[in-house]
Amino acid sequence: MSLTAMGKNGLQVESVALSDIAARFGTPCYVYSRAALGAAYAAYRDTLLAHGMLDRSLICYAVKANSNLAILNLFARLGAGFDIVSGGELARVLAAGGKADRIVFSGVGKSRAEMRSALEAGIHCFNVESASELDQLSEVAGSVGRRAPVSLRVNPDVDAKTHPYISTGLKSAKFGVAFGAAFDLYVRAASLPHVALKGIDCHIGSQLLDPAPAAEAADKVLALVDRLAAAGILLEHIDLGGGMGIQYRGDEPAPAASDYLAPMLAKLAGRREKLVFEPGRSLVGNAGLLLTRVEVLKPGEEKHFAVVDAAMNDLMRPALYDAWHDIVKVMPEPGDKGNATAMTYEVVGPVCESGDFLGHDRELALNEGDLLAILSAGAYGMAMASNYNSRPRAAEVMIDGASMHLIRRREEISQLFALESILP
Repeated sequence: MSLTAMGKNGLQVESVALSDIAARFGTPCYVYSRAALGAAYAAYRDTLLAHGMLDRSLICYAVKANSNLAILNLFARLGAGFDIVSGGELARVLAAGGKADRIVFSGVGKSRAEMRSALEAGIHCFNVESASELDQLSEVAGSVGRRAPVSLRVNPDVDAKTHPYISTGLKSAKFGVAFGAAFDLYVRAASLPHVALKGIDCHIGSQLLDPAPAAEAADKVLALVDRLAAAGILLEHIDLGGGMGIQYRGDEPAPAASDYLAPMLAKLAGRREKLVFEPGRSLVGNAGLLLTRVEVLKPGEEKHFAVVDAAMNDLMRPALYDAWHDIVKVMPEPGDKGNATAMTYEVVGPVCESGDFLGHDRELALNEGDLLAILSAGAYGMAMASNYNSRPRAAEVMIDGASMHLIRRREEISQLFALESILP
């Protein structure tokens, strides 16, 4: 679904004009749609329902995509579980009203303190990613008198055909247990007194637009599950991760949840195990945008620059991945200097780095002071934001119909060094 629509006062999200949001909360500002978030979750839920698998499935939102409390709370209300990768994310989910027994804990470097906190909270499962982690978790569980619920994250060595930084299922990746070593590690895990084997986990990457690699990984996982069952190790759930991509460019559509999940669900039909999925980007990516204002237009001999008040510290993906985000003009506001001529611009921020860009070669008709919407910024936008150049992080606003809700205040400069001290 499209996040923005043209109204009488320019582009709007649901029933609220982006110009009104900028006037009230300033820029840069992240804007999310409650309706879009709910629709994205419903696409997964309805697909599982249509395949008769909803009652034995758990949709665990991958918190790293966007960890704002309001978004976590909304998904908790919708019945979601959560996929976390740190103790901080555990604390966020619990503070937002998420249920501990619907949390899976992934990540290659869980600390003992994080393991202990998750055990004491009573999470659903740890996705263990190495033999060393298994031993550490067993030790920590024993020290608190618990049995740790465990899945092994198995690396199926499947090429996800995505950006190398977000491809996680190859032999060269730091993630998961090598497929060839997984059976023996399961056998060893079954002998540990403070470990309770619950399932198997697999996640091959992010921004996946073709369901074939995920289906190939599912085949390898199911073969291992059946081999374990033949050896007397019965698993309760199969976690096939997340990673479904979203549409970033207007002319490059992404798969619907029903089409992406269909090949995997066909392979899982009739099995006794419960199912777990870990979508992140596909639930929030196209439900958010970054609202920014043009500060300076700077013509040059080779390139023309539109310098906006958002920067790489607000949206890291273009600088980090050379990622594309559609950038659209909100609409001329009262007081603009008149009609502008369309030109090809580099849309850049004020950060002191040549890599501080938000879009290359964008055809836009701009005046200084114009508002721009950087689309598909709901995932890995605010979650990856920083204070580089001592820039306060942006405000976040949730739109619900005709209502605007401030779900994170803009940081103040004084807060950036409140935890620091000078030498005596």
